Amino acid sequence: MARPRILVVGAGFAGVECVRRLERSLAPGEADIALVTPFSYQLYLPLLPQVASGVLTPQSVAISLRRSRRHRTRIVPGGAIGVDTKAKVCVVRKITDEIVNEPYDYIVMAAGSVTRTFDIPGLVDNARGMKTLAEAAYIRDHVISQLDLADASHDEEERASRLQFVVVGGGYAGTETAACLQLLTSNAVRHYPRLDPKLIKWHLIDIAPRLMPELGDKLGLSALEILRRRGIEVSLGVSVAEAGPDKVTFTDGRVLPCRTLIWTAGVAASPLVATLDAETVRGRLAVTPEMKLPGADGVFALGDAAAVPDLAKGDGAICPPTAQHAMRQGRKLADNIIASLRGRPLQPYVHKDLGLVVDLGGRDAVSKPLGIELRGMPAQAAARGYHWAALRTNVAKTRVMTNWLLNAIAGDDFVRTGFQARKQATLRDFEYTDAYLTPEEIRAHTAGADARG
Repeated sequence: MARPRILVVGAGFAGVECVRRLERSLAPGEADIALVTPFSYQLYLPLLPQVASGVLTPQSVAISLRRSRRHRTRIVPGGAIGVDTKAKVCVVRKITDEIVNEPYDYIVMAAGSVTRTFDIPGLVDNARGMKTLAEAAYIRDHVISQLDLADASHDEEERASRLQFVVVGGGYAGTETAACLQLLTSNAVRHYPRLDPKLIKWHLIDIAPRLMPELGDKLGLSALEILRRRGIEVSLGVSVAEAGPDKVTFTDGRVLPCRTLIWTAGVAASPLVATLDAETVRGRLAVTPEMKLPGADGVFALGDAAAVPDLAKGDGAICPPTAQHAMRQGRKLADNIIASLRGRPLQPYVHKDLGLVVDLGGRDAVSKPLGIELRGMPAQAAARGYHWAALRTNVAKTRVMTNWLLNAIAGDDFVRTGFQARKQATLRDFEYTDAYLTPEEIRAHTAGADARG
């Protein structure tokens, strides 16, 4: 009898934790496990702002999936572009551009999320995101290159536009990105004697009336005070009306000369979700508390791609798209797949949120672990301690700790690699959101494969 085939789509927090639990809990030969991912690493997403500011190297937050020889999961190097739940087939575009069918008995939809965008003129052509490792590395190069280009320019208008930076999104990603990159430029400008430090302006804008409302009023105000004390102009209740290559128009009518627009205004579930033609909640797959997709045999979903009921909060709440939920959901879902294989009942996912941490760079942070409000160095210790403990391998922990110590002792460096220096890269270039098939295309593809087979 053929062994059951378990296919995990996505190597984020949820997918990797699910695979690790399956490998440890299943007996040899009990099932075949495959993981679909375009990159053979797990990205520790919360630390991307520190990669963008150069505090951490890209390798320190990209944890290799091929490093351990003990793991028996087959890695499929590519991206899932569609799922036919009736035929039990996942359509994968491999990194060679070959399109293949991956049959499954159980599929774990852990495809994560992409940057949420809106129909704003010029946005996808002129903004950068903070969702992938390549984007973080690119933004670092881009920001330093603006200082170099401003230093080389004799045009006052061009110089002013290159030294204005806009971050959209007052959540954790946007706030940390603005805070960390502002520290980078304020430290770097000391080495540019021709540049007036007063010309460097960072703007953080958000349509919401408060900064990081999940932290509560007091900590949100503390973060706001820290940013404004550093000279970051924070505008709330404001968004972008139009994004051009050298200027940004805000919804309040202001027009700002600017060559750097970083868009972090939330996330949306992976477009792969739409290929299943299933019920969704705010764009995420509607699943049971056991993370099973109703009406689809052998289909489970979790993490950012799924609206997992938050039983700890109740009142119809769904789990927020955070790492702490994704990791725990991954482990619980692996247990449920194993229970299904062995004929045991599935268990619902329940987890009470442990709190939030926000690293604002340097000695600044605000944190709320277990409901305890912290500021300054205690909050920084809590934030970095949490991230360090959450890193999956000792190698990653060593690299991150070494980077932090080196940065604390030696300070920032301002080297740019020239990454895509001649070709500007934007949101459109990094997240491949146009690569997915429609449900009709998927059915046609799987039907054609069956006919040829």
